[in-house]
Amino acid sequence: MSRRIEIELTSTRPDGTWTWRAAGAQKPKGVLDGALLPSGAAVGQVLKAEAESDIEGTVILSVAAGKPKTEKSGLLELIPSDKPFEAVTQQLARKERSDRGERRDRGDRGDRRDRPPRGDRPPRSDGDRAPRSDRGDRAPRPEGERGPRPDRGPRPDRGPRPERKPRFQAPPELPQRPKAKRLKPGRKHRNAVLADLPEAQRAVAERALAGGIPAVRQAVNEQNQRLRAEGKEEIPAAGLLAIAEQLLPKLRVAEWLDRADAAKADLEELDLRDLRSVVASSEDPVVGRDETTRELAAELKEALAAKQEKELGLWFEDIDAAIGVGRVVRALKLSSQPPKAGVRFPAELAAKLAEAATGNLTADALPDRWVAVLEAVAFSPVRAQVTPAAKPTQENDELLATVKRLGGLLPQIAALFGIAVDPKAQTAKPLRPTKPATAKKAAPPKAAAPKAAAAEDAPVVEESVAATEDAPVVEEVAVVEEAPVVEEPAAAEEAPAESE
Repeated sequence: MSRRIEIELTSTRPDGTWTWRAAGAQKPKGVLDGALLPSGAAVGQVLKAEAESDIEGTVILSVAAGKPKTEKSGLLELIPSDKPFEAVTQQLARKERSDRGERRDRGDRGDRRDRPPRGDRPPRSDGDRAPRSDRGDRAPRPEGERGPRPDRGPRPDRGPRPERKPRFQAPPELPQRPKAKRLKPGRKHRNAVLADLPEAQRAVAERALAGGIPAVRQAVNEQNQRLRAEGKEEIPAAGLLAIAEQLLPKLRVAEWLDRADAAKADLEELDLRDLRSVVASSEDPVVGRDETTRELAAELKEALAAKQEKELGLWFEDIDAAIGVGRVVRALKLSSQPPKAGVRFPAELAAKLAEAATGNLTADALPDRWVAVLEAVAFSPVRAQVTPAAKPTQENDELLATVKRLGGLLPQIAALFGIAVDPKAQTAKPLRPTKPATAKKAAPPKAAAPKAAAAEDAPVVEESVAATEDAPVVEEVAVVEEAPVVEEPAAAEEAPAESE
């Protein structure tokens, strides 16, 4: 089925054909017969065309000239003036004292020229002041004394003032490191390969780049189905698949070179996962056999090793800093997200982290706090070293369900609660962060005020905990008691640690 598009003429050829591209595109799209163009066609002209697409590309069926732009009319002409420019100034009139009006409540005060100036008047004594009728029988304050007022005893209309409950002070925030850049490869090498191909093979190469041989086979089958329905001759699939298999190695090398160049340009700020994926794809036999990739692949491997060591040091510093300010849940989450697989967790830092986690699992801690810490401990490399002295005095269904679900990872915690662990049960997975529910219509201010006051005065433990915030987002981490080993989380589970 044909469709109407706008094309731009890019060049003319000696054989009478013209190259064209879609209006606003960066490179020529195809070739059309000059007999289809209207008279007076020129390079750079934008025309309307009827086009039909098939597996070999886009074919122009007819071309029509667009409507010429009409010049605007009816505009007002701005005629300059020969007069010299004079700035406009403004001066406000000064207000006179008479503008304030007469004070009607003071009456006629007569001539007051005999009154001395204000600075020469004698000070007024207390005897000259008019007595206040609303003072009642209050005891007079001694002359010249500015101390506290005399005690008047308890007020009968008020009860005792309630004791204020201690308010929660959140731990200080840690400075966040700048977010790493994601890989954004260009198209330099891929476009160079496509430009060297004949026009008939470019469509096959683009399909092969998009999805490999299966994508080419699917496109050929769809094209043959349409031709079969129209009663036309089918396209031989074997020839197109052979062309795709011949072009695919060169295309894969060009695609890897584009990714490698982008990684090298942003090497310092690039995300470690993207750099690792580029280095891993260089081990592909098709890429490794090409001579143009060997030197760049070796350079990226050295950069990956250095970047992993740097990220490892920053990882240990972030965990230690989170423990230092009291953000234990954040430190536990960071410990389960190593920048490198199979790294040994330092024994000193592991003992410090386990001690901080155990200190949060006290008998007087709230159940919500226990749930948040247990969810983070279960997937950290120190889970076997966290052993609370006693279970909490307050329990709820959510806490018991959490202990039962994580019993296989925290058997010492399950034994503390008296929950039997099924050895055949499936290993627990980290909870996924849930999206917050849509906010409902706000209640009237009078109804919301008591709830806000109750929440403000409620006792809170060391850190504010929300179920969605403290849900761990990485996969299980293997643990060795003497020297914990951290396994790298799977790519599907990787996510940046959230602040507590």
